[in-house]
Amino acid sequence: MKKLILPLAALAFMASCNNAPKNEASDSNATTETSAATANEGIGVIKFEDAAFDFGSIKEGEVVKHDFIFTNTGNAPVILAQVSASCGCTTPKYTSEPVLPGKEGVITVEFNSENQVGQQQKIITVASNAESNIMTVQLKGTVNPKS
Repeated sequence: MKKLILPLAALAFMASCNNAPKNEASDSNATTETSAATANEGIGVIKFEDAAFDFGSIKEGEVVKHDFIFTNTGNAPVILAQVSASCGCTTPKYTSEPVLPGKEGVITVEFNSENQVGQQQKIITVASNAESNIMTVQLKGTVNPKS
């Protein structure tokens, strides 16, 4: 009988030891999840009304102007750090003040079609502190040669 009690006591002790790390792991996971949730608080999110604008067909030399309007759907201000175009014929101007949650910002793009005959696709890259910190919008269409 004594031979059975010692192994059973050892087994019970080991079983109780195994429960402690599982509880600590569960507590650790809960802490990690809480930390992750806290880390995600305070992030701005850019949502464009339209991420592409097709200006259709124009004659060479015409200037196309379009406003890319976006809303900050996050819960922290969005700051546009840099907005650049893929070509010197395209000039972006943008909101320089922080865009508060729920508010709108704008990126105005001008495309000068001089010497840009044919199908056109101009990419505008937007760098910000938002959740997706690098985004793109595009301007596209066809430029017909001067008559």
